Amino acid sequence: MAKLRGAVVINVERCKGCNLCVVACPSKVLALNNEANSKGYNYSYMANSDDCVGCSACAYVCPDACITVYRVKL
Repeated sequence: MAKLRGAVVINVERCKGCNLCVVACPSKVLALNNEANSKGYNYSYMANSDDCVGCSACAYVCPDACITVYRVKL
């Protein structure tokens, strides 16, 4: 069985930093950035990118649909 690795792409300008994706991530991949976007919100980013399995839990809970998850076979 092939291993899967995920990659999360976040639209930084649409992210309002609600923290729902960070809480929903079972692998603790996401975190809120200390920097703010142009609207003044601290946006999410992949803090532990090597741990992402591509489960898409973060994308399902995002109220603004600013997260896209890709899965890659290793």
